[in-house]
Amino acid sequence: MIAGRYSLGREIGRGGMGAVWLGRDEVLGRAVALKRVGMMPGGSSPDLERAEREAKLAARLNHPHVVAVFDFVKEADHQWLVMEYVDGVTLAELVRNGGPIPPDQAAPLLAQVVDALAAAHAVGIVHRDVKPSNILVTQAGQVKLSDFGIARAEADASLTQTGLVTGSPAYLAPEVASGGTATDASDVWSLGATLYHALAGHPPYEVGDNLLGAMYRIVHEDPPRLANAGWLAPLLDSTMTREPEHRWSMRDVHDFLTAGPAAATSARKARAAAAAGAPADSRQDTRVLSQVVPPVPPTTPPTRVVTPLPPAPMPHRKRRGVLPLTLIGAVVAVVLLIALAYTLGGGGGGGNGGNTGPSAKPAGGSTKTSDANATRATVAGMEDFIGTYLSTVTADPRAAFEMLTPEFQVASGNLSGYEGFWETVKKAKLLSIEADPNALTVHYSVEYNRAGDGKSTDETTLQLTYNHGSYLIADEF
Repeated sequence: MIAGRYSLGREIGRGGMGAVWLGRDEVLGRAVALKRVGMMPGGSSPDLERAEREAKLAARLNHPHVVAVFDFVKEADHQWLVMEYVDGVTLAELVRNGGPIPPDQAAPLLAQVVDALAAAHAVGIVHRDVKPSNILVTQAGQVKLSDFGIARAEADASLTQTGLVTGSPAYLAPEVASGGTATDASDVWSLGATLYHALAGHPPYEVGDNLLGAMYRIVHEDPPRLANAGWLAPLLDSTMTREPEHRWSMRDVHDFLTAGPAAATSARKARAAAAAGAPADSRQDTRVLSQVVPPVPPTTPPTRVVTPLPPAPMPHRKRRGVLPLTLIGAVVAVVLLIALAYTLGGGGGGGNGGNTGPSAKPAGGSTKTSDANATRATVAGMEDFIGTYLSTVTADPRAAFEMLTPEFQVASGNLSGYEGFWETVKKAKLLSIEADPNALTVHYSVEYNRAGDGKSTDETTLQLTYNHGSYLIADEF
């Protein structure tokens, strides 16, 4: 018996601060979780300080998606945090046991974490250790964020020494990995890294024994991207962004998740509008999003956990971030792509076997369109090209791969990654299409039929190149 009221049962977990046991509050007659602190190898007073900090900060957050801390007691030489017992598994265990989680199922889980973090940020608390193993998921789909042990309140001067790195390496924001102070934006990055883990089935950075190498990649290299992020791709792009000031706020993330797939479409349209007259500054993403996705009340926790389904199909293997471009920049980029494609294609004549330039012809369907003799792109030609592409990619992905520019072939995971994605898609039915020959963009809606998984729909916008009647796909938004 601990402190005269808590009986101790079996060990149910172990982490950086110590072991966690299932117990019972004999006074109130309820199950509790008891975390013993200061007992890990090398354990000392800093662990106790963290435990007391966790108790005090958690006490400031009375939130349905935060694990409540009931008591902090000392028994002989041991110290115990008495917490709410959550009958479930961590998000890390959920992914490890069931594999990657599809976007439509990951979103409601992460939305609850976002609610908790938004509440913490509102009262000046930065969690600093957001990761899958600190997120508990019950059988009913209720999510709880735990372990505020290294969290920092704005008024708390502790744990802020220059060069002190706290948190789990694979989910650290670049500014924290380089020794900077964690902020709300750092939690946003860690949330994005957690979403990446849920969607991919593994962390965004494999640490292993090479901790310094992983930290270097986090600080200096572009963040990794996922091909199967679906409508959550803009969220990943806008949370895992190296510059803290360019990231969405936690409230923006909440609004995006609550709006659902429509948010991705709205963000795309807002980006297109911004490109016509706004400076090419990704910091506008947050302002644009707030205009097209109005704030809404917190989401209601789902009533059940749905058995994961395979990820919804994507038309390609890559999604770009939500980064507005100026109209001039877009035109210059298209001109450069056309020039490069023309050069690689040997002048834009007929096909020549395996050439991936603009004149390459896929087996079963040429990249040449009905406007082959036109001096510029046409609506009919662009629509014909997309129709040909969708019919080709389901029948012969290798041939459809030749309908991408060399740069976009690399961005789409090269041939092996591209074929691996499309081999399960049996049919693609074009539902609607809008082509803009001036901007060389085409927006369309498509219905996919995957083997064993039924039908699903998707919307996308493609950037094309055009050269002497030949179209190629250069980018996807």
